[in-house]
Amino acid sequence: MVCGGFVCTKNALSALNVVYVMVSLLLIGVAAWGKWFGLVSSISVVAAVIGVGVFLLLVAFVGLCGALKHQQVLLFFYMVILFTVFVLQFSISCACLAINKDQQDKLLEVGWNKSEVTQKDVEKTLNCCGFSSVDYNGSCPAECFANPQTCDTCSNALQKYAGEVLRFVGGIGLFFSFTEILGVWLTHKYRNLKDPRSNPGAFL
Repeated sequence: MVCGGFVCTKNALSALNVVYVMVSLLLIGVAAWGKWFGLVSSISVVAAVIGVGVFLLLVAFVGLCGALKHQQVLLFFYMVILFTVFVLQFSISCACLAINKDQQDKLLEVGWNKSEVTQKDVEKTLNCCGFSSVDYNGSCPAECFANPQTCDTCSNALQKYAGEVLRFVGGIGLFFSFTEILGVWLTHKYRNLKDPRSNPGAFL
């Protein structure tokens, strides 16, 4: 049977959703592992990553059920949700790749000011103190604060990684956005294929 047939399209769509299930479980596991071992203390960050993982798991479950049962309603909703996610993810990925240094500084400062817990995490992980200046009379969990004059600001430390992280996130986002548009195409094609094992009126 050629790859454009019913069985091949069904298997391809099922395999794609199995990959999504594994990615979603990986996201949930990494977030829980990071929280358990104290690598990330911010509840909001952990909750956001787990939330994305759970959402992806639910979408993959809908797609997998629709593919295995050739259920038209599930496949339609799966296709609409996947296309919406594609548009959002593609836009965010392009923004990550196009952002300049000044915009990075503004985004980093906004993120820095939102949570003191995140500030402490960054200071401890990157061994820096303060965002744009070191407060010698304050407190800082970084090891360098034992001799504050040797501490660098977190703005400088973050800038060393911000560009690479944004390019990495943008690249990964673009890759998965193309798998999503592939999923939309496969779903649209699969919905319009007739199950050769069903009776002539089953598709209608």
